[in-house]
Amino acid sequence: MAFIDAHRAEFGVEPICRQLQIAPSTYYATKARSPSARAVSDAQLTEVIRVEHAANYGVYGARKMWRHLHRLGHPVGRCTVERLMRAADLRGVVRGRTKRTTIPGKDGIRAGDLVNRAFRADAPNQLWVADFTYVRTWSGFAYVAFVIDVFSRMIVGWKADTNMRADLVTDTLEMAAWTRGRTGVTDLTGLIHHSDAGSQYVSLALTERLAALGMRASIGTVADAYDNALAESTIGLFNTELIRLRGPWRTLDDVEIATLEWVDWFNNRRLHTELGDIPPAEHEATYYRQITTSTKLETREPSLH
Repeated sequence: MAFIDAHRAEFGVEPICRQLQIAPSTYYATKARSPSARAVSDAQLTEVIRVEHAANYGVYGARKMWRHLHRLGHPVGRCTVERLMRAADLRGVVRGRTKRTTIPGKDGIRAGDLVNRAFRADAPNQLWVADFTYVRTWSGFAYVAFVIDVFSRMIVGWKADTNMRADLVTDTLEMAAWTRGRTGVTDLTGLIHHSDAGSQYVSLALTERLAALGMRASIGTVADAYDNALAESTIGLFNTELIRLRGPWRTLDDVEIATLEWVDWFNNRRLHTELGDIPPAEHEATYYRQITTSTKLETREPSLH
């Protein structure tokens, strides 16, 4: 059918059918036939996939799209999603290599490594990791810093700037503290703030601010490729899912607005594999809901009979 449709204007239907050894009536009958139920269903689902793929920065592969569709109320098989995405030429983004931007401090005065590559936390606000990356723009380099809560992978603080001085990371920390304060968490005493050994993170300004907030500074080992792996992983997603896909970037303002939108999507809608394919905000909400339920059960008075 596809071959005849593609060449009928040049050769005519009957000559092509003669060469293919099929009856012209078979071709015309097939053209007049209504689409099958599967074809209709495939077309409808393909349109849903196209819309959702674009709405999620075009980064979801078949597995994540399958999970996402189930969350939207489309109980479709994974093999069907794979088939339709392949036919529609839709695919997930592939992460590339990242480049380190931090310059190790040379004074030798810095906090010890309290994490030792064990990026695990049992609750929010126990362990934050921090790092920053660079973005090429037509007006020069921009730098974007992040603070991530290890428990939920939520980005709690970020900042875009045209320099990578100490205020880039201290302002990001301030935003992280403010973000948690909005949810009622004002006491961050004992929280570990982990970063690599970049000069910005061993600066006096950041060290003093961490102490004022009651946080414990943790600095990874120099020349250790995995000393801050979780933060670098999140930055890798940022570069792959936003910076490389949506560029070229003109100005810092363009980067800042796009980062704001991406962080909102990342925290509230993006499915995270390490969290069981749910967004970071949902993971935290589930944790607090379970804590509240457990507290109510523990304080409930025994029934009187």
